Amino acid sequence: MFYCPKNVYNPYSLYRVSPINNTRPMTSYLRILHAAPKSPVVDIYINDMLKFKNLAYGDFTDYIDVITGNYNVKIYAAGTIASPVLNKTLFIPPEKIYTIAAIGMLPNMDLLPVPETKIMHPADKVYIKFAHLSPNTGPLDIVLPGGKILFKNISYKGFTDYIEIPAGTYTLEARPTGTQTTVLYVPNVKLKSQRFYTVYAIGLLNGRPGLQALIPLDGSSYLEMRED
Repeated sequence: MFYCPKNVYNPYSLYRVSPINNTRPMTSYLRILHAAPKSPVVDIYINDMLKFKNLAYGDFTDYIDVITGNYNVKIYAAGTIASPVLNKTLFIPPEKIYTIAAIGMLPNMDLLPVPETKIMHPADKVYIKFAHLSPNTGPLDIVLPGGKILFKNISYKGFTDYIEIPAGTYTLEARPTGTQTTVLYVPNVKLKSQRFYTVYAIGLLNGRPGLQALIPLDGSSYLEMRED
């Protein structure tokens, strides 16, 4: 029997929950990042349900919980429903966490799922990774001021796995791969132990909106997953 999307635990969920025994299926989580430069503020429909309103460029939604399956995502200019600027179906596997990035430039927007690996018993370190979402920027290295390379040769739409680094306050530099030219300078980044972060490079190199870094706390830091 099919039950309409509903969740007694979270009104914004896309669970299908049995009204007989309230059984909870295996859960995944997703949020949306608006990383498409020169695109308008948007409304986001998932399976034809309005889930997020007025998402501006550079902003993230909250996470929502979903069950495994195919999800149709339509993105409209905020306040309109005549013609979506993006219409795509994604498969979400069970027990995963994703940031779904809206990337590219109109009329060629796309969705890029960026996974956030859950580590059940993290070490007393910071977990950090990099995602390259700047459509007109070539491959990048992410470098510390002393020259240590954290991530090397990451192309547009590319993302890394998490690496472990000590907790602390960092300055990060993005450089075109193989050069000493800093195209993005990000000082005073405070990173806490046993937390998970992704450095998202968004925007346009030598354009508007300019290249910038977003460094949110990832859901891997606090979302509960089933532990086998």
